[in-house]
Amino acid sequence: RNEQSRTQLLTDRSVFNEGAPARCMSQAAAQPEPAAAESDAVSPSFVNRNPRNLEQMALAVKDRGWKTTWPHQQFYHRLMFSRSQHHVTAEVFSSGSPVPVLTCSTKEWALKRELASTNSVAASQAVGEVLALRCQQAGITRMVYRAIPWTYRSDAAFRTAMKEGGIILSEPRRKYIGT
Repeated sequence: RNEQSRTQLLTDRSVFNEGAPARCMSQAAAQPEPAAAESDAVSPSFVNRNPRNLEQMALAVKDRGWKTTWPHQQFYHRLMFSRSQHHVTAEVFSSGSPVPVLTCSTKEWALKRELASTNSVAASQAVGEVLALRCQQAGITRMVYRAIPWTYRSDAAFRTAMKEGGIILSEPRRKYIGT
């Protein structure tokens, strides 16, 4: 009889619940519906807070109508490289702004102190490497670089340094979605 009462006790109580009665339910308990707060309301007008998202998907509108001007104006970001008698400068421009988004130059003390000459091919390569790093940090990985039939060694070194830094020097074709 002692053995029989022991098995009865084990079936009535759960060993894992430290002796509490076992509960078997075939359905999950109903959860109450959360009340919608006024901050959860969906606005009927959508405001894109990340305009670069459309650029990266090639859906943003490029400024058109500049077919007769050089350099062309149909871009999201444009890379300009210039060499003067004493310094090398590279700038990244956005399509709607005359002010550069990112710049790098041998006029910067941190770059100037590492170089023997501020207008050499090595300086052009160093400017390309630093600007590529800054572009990666800013999230700009694709841009237009002007294509000229003639190039100098410093232009080629700058272009190579940008490509090796992970920057793609062309932009994707714009996708047109039917409206």
